[in-house]
Amino acid sequence: MQSRSFLPDTDRIGVLTAAVLLAFALTRLLPSTQTVLGLTLGGFFLTFPISLTTVMTLLAAGVTATGMDWLLRSHPGLGSQRTVEHWILPMLTTFVIGMPLSLLPGGPSWWITFAIAGLALVTVFIAEYVAVDPTAPAYSAATGLLTALSFAVYLILLTILRSSSPRLIIAVPIVFLVSGLVSLRALHLRLRRWEFAWAGGIALILSQLTSALHYWPLSPIQFGLVLLGPLYALTLLAGNLGEDTPIQRASVEPLAALMLAWVAAAFFG
Repeated sequence: MQSRSFLPDTDRIGVLTAAVLLAFALTRLLPSTQTVLGLTLGGFFLTFPISLTTVMTLLAAGVTATGMDWLLRSHPGLGSQRTVEHWILPMLTTFVIGMPLSLLPGGPSWWITFAIAGLALVTVFIAEYVAVDPTAPAYSAATGLLTALSFAVYLILLTILRSSSPRLIIAVPIVFLVSGLVSLRALHLRLRRWEFAWAGGIALILSQLTSALHYWPLSPIQFGLVLLGPLYALTLLAGNLGEDTPIQRASVEPLAALMLAWVAAAFFG
C-alpha cells in the first residue's frame, strides 16, 4: 500500500488523457482552411498562417497544463509546492504530438500514431507525478525518463520546425524559448534547484547556432541533431559543474555527447 501512494489516481489520469486525445480527434473534423495573419515589424512584413487545427493543438497544450495541475493536487506529498515546473514537458509533448497528427492522412498510420500519442502522454503524466516526491521508490527512474523525453521532444520539435521552413525571425525565438525550457527543466530534475542563468545562456547559444545554420542545406533530422548536440552537452556540463565536478572531468562526457550527435547528423546527410 505504501508504494501505491506515489502513483496518480487512475480516474484522474484517464480523464486528463481522454480530454487531450479528444482534442486531437476533433482536429480531424475541422476544415483545413488557413487564415494568414500579417504583422509589420520595422521594415519586415511577416505572415503567420493560422488554421483551426493549430488553434486546437494550442488549446490541447493548455488543457494539458491545467490538467497536470489538477492531477498533481491529489499528490499526498505536494504540500505547498508549485506545479508549474511539471507543466513544461507535458505541454511540449502535447504540442509535438499534435502537429504530426494534424498532418497525417486518415487511415491505419493515423490511428497507430494516435495510440502512441496516448501511451506517451500517460507515461509523461505518471513520471511527472512520481517526480514530485524525491522519496518515491521510482523517483530516479522517473527523473531519468523525464530528462530523456525532454531531449527527445526537443529533437522532434526542431525536426518539425525545420520541415515547415519558417523565416529566421520566427525560428530563432522558438528555438530560444524551447532550448531554455528544456535545459531549465533538465537541470532542475538533476540539481533540484533552478539554474536560470545557465538555461538563459544555453538558450542564447542555441539561438545563435540556429541563425548560423538557417541557410545551410541541412535536412530536418540533421538540423535537429546538430542543435540537440550542443543543448545536451551544455546542459550536461552545467549539471556536472553544479555538482562541483572538476572542469576537466566535467567536460569529458559533454564533448563525447556533442561529437556523437554531430557524427549522427553527418550519417543522415
